[in-house]
Amino acid sequence: MAAPRDWLGTVEAEGIAGRQGSSGVEVVFPSDPATPAPLCPHGPTLLFVKVNQGKKGTRRFYACSACRDRKDCNFFQWEDEKLSGARLAAREAHNQKCQPPLSRMQCVERYVKFIELPLSQRKFCKECQQLLLPDDWEKHQEHRVVGDISITQLKRPSQLLYPLENKKTNAQYLFADRSCQFLVDLLSTLGFTRVLCVGTPRYSQFYMEDSFCHYNMFNHHFFDGKAALEVCRTFLQEDKGEGVIMVTDPPFGGLVEPLAVTFKKLIAMWKEGQSQDSSQKELPIFWIFPYFFEFRIRQFFPSFCMLDYQVDYDNHALYKHGKTGRKQSPVRIFTNIPPNKIILPSEEGYRFCPLCQRYVSLENQHCEHCNSCTSKDGRKWNHCFLCKKCVKPSWIHCSICSHCALPDHSCGGPKDGCFICGELDHKRSTCPNIATSKKVNKAVRKQKQRKSNKMKMGTTKGQSMNHTSVTRKKSRRERAHQYLCS
Repeated sequence: MAAPRDWLGTVEAEGIAGRQGSSGVEVVFPSDPATPAPLCPHGPTLLFVKVNQGKKGTRRFYACSACRDRKDCNFFQWEDEKLSGARLAAREAHNQKCQPPLSRMQCVERYVKFIELPLSQRKFCKECQQLLLPDDWEKHQEHRVVGDISITQLKRPSQLLYPLENKKTNAQYLFADRSCQFLVDLLSTLGFTRVLCVGTPRYSQFYMEDSFCHYNMFNHHFFDGKAALEVCRTFLQEDKGEGVIMVTDPPFGGLVEPLAVTFKKLIAMWKEGQSQDSSQKELPIFWIFPYFFEFRIRQFFPSFCMLDYQVDYDNHALYKHGKTGRKQSPVRIFTNIPPNKIILPSEEGYRFCPLCQRYVSLENQHCEHCNSCTSKDGRKWNHCFLCKKCVKPSWIHCSICSHCALPDHSCGGPKDGCFICGELDHKRSTCPNIATSKKVNKAVRKQKQRKSNKMKMGTTKGQSMNHTSVTRKKSRRERAHQYLCS
């Protein structure tokens, strides 16, 4: 399944932010949408609302689900905006123009012809990133073309394709061989025979129709319609759903909520093929994401746990071991598979904790106060008795903030979490104080309105009194003049 590799869902001109602060944007999922979301080249758009801490939300609007930069997809529409027939037709034409040059079926037909060619005629254009048939050779004479493409190479497209580097749309980071081999071995050890990979862009030309779907993971959109949806459904429900696992490596800038909504739809699709006796079972999932998203992920999937295994990437300067990278990769595996079933390699620095009944990194020491191995980033964390939890070794307890933070942090109040109360365990839309906040905001607005009206009335009244006073003085002067002249 394919989806853009780096996503934030932002519209820069309208001020969307990927993280919450004094202001930010939240994704809105209407419980019963009256009308379907408008379409952009990347499928159905998402509904957003900009919120400011302590202030009422502004108008809601639709924006692209896949691009964080309006230069890549400039779609923007107010939720209540009415478009003319001409604008709708122009939008439809633009969406069609932006679609891939080859349809999914054309890719399949070309692939079948390609593998039937003798090895000497199997060529791949490095510049166009395309498998070439003999009829294409003349058009690519001036390009860098490699030949003798083997079946083994076709089974590993990432070795042929150049990773895209636009961080705001399609940046692609590839697992290091070490991490890739670990995942393959782990899946085999756990007994899985089929893998649903969510997040494999540009692989369309390397797979048959029953093995690949062009898909957007942020809005659960199958670009080839019901036929592609049925391919996915059949794959998930084969053998009554046994032996399948979903592995996803979403863009790290992607908002967790739309991803979670999509994954729950895939889980529901898998459950449709389950018998009544197995209704409590869950679709096994490996969600690969940075450790600092643990709280948000577990909000949507309470059964998930985070493994200590550090996932490395070959072509990312920060997410790999080595002199040019960080000492520790922040990328982890979130899963609903019991952690005691997952063995992490001791040669890479992992040990089994008998108290936690799971494998952890060597420096992740068991805290007797928390009764768990508490480190998230691979370092030894320290227990703070005031916060009643373990914190990063570089943090200290701040008496002003009443919690641990970096020594040079700003004590300006909460910058994450709920926009109403500042708590970290929920968002503004589900805040228990939202009703009170609305009443307070309404009262404040009314008070400001009354004050503004009084000022206007006072100004008008003052102007009226001044005018009356001037008139009276003029009348007195006129009477005095008449008296003196009489």
